[in-house]
Amino acid sequence: MQSMARPAPDATPVLRVEHLRKSFGAVQALTDVSLDVYPGEVVALVGDNGAGKSTTIKIISGVETPDEGRIFVDGEEVRIDSPAAAERYGIQTVYQDLALCDNLDIVSNLFLGREITRPLVPPFLRLLNKSAMEERAKPVLDSLGIRLPALSTPVASLSGGQRQTVAVARAVLWGSKLVLLDEPTAALGVAQTRQVLDLILRLKDKGLGVIVISHNMHDVFQVADRIVVLRLGRTAGVFDKASVTREHVVAVMTGAAAEVNGA
Repeated sequence: MQSMARPAPDATPVLRVEHLRKSFGAVQALTDVSLDVYPGEVVALVGDNGAGKSTTIKIISGVETPDEGRIFVDGEEVRIDSPAAAERYGIQTVYQDLALCDNLDIVSNLFLGREITRPLVPPFLRLLNKSAMEERAKPVLDSLGIRLPALSTPVASLSGGQRQTVAVARAVLWGSKLVLLDEPTAALGVAQTRQVLDLILRLKDKGLGVIVISHNMHDVFQVADRIVVLRLGRTAGVFDKASVTREHVVAVMTGAAAEVNGA
């Protein structure tokens, strides 16, 4: 593995994974993946199709369990065997499909599965207390500089960038230490992409750890502090953004770096 990253800050990583291995039948999806993320740091996870990015994220988020390897949260070894366990450790994942309900409004999506209710006919019937949900959501949105239409606006009417913002805000609302973003700017226009990248930087400023999976090298170099390259199920390189070029990152992704280094 190539490592050109500067020494990590003198702090405990919010997440550390060591030597993850995972097979699906005869297919070896991960053979040796290690990475860490510190509070207030954006780490980009990049690699070609089949490099192991999705499997790594699924393990961190509790969708899959590794065959081998260790996971640490705030310096303590943990077992993340379900999405609920990941949430208990402050890990929230925003998948590419966002998992939003188009037929519901913004505030209902923010509190999906965690709705605040008030009694109508105790103890038999309860109603959603949307005013209480809005009061709780607004400080979080304000702290991230998020500007959205009225929280009663149906999600179906939002732009792609606004929908991504709602999904990220939902993750932060529930006490995240680490937010995982899967291709957050895919299929977005220029202005919407800028909106999402700015939001990622605000998550960093808020002290959260952020992992971004992306194929877009321009976006990666806009927001990442460090870049972790996966190739064929292994961590092929860890680089500080300031000390590496896009061309070299792509060379490591494709396996051409050995030829470049040997030239």
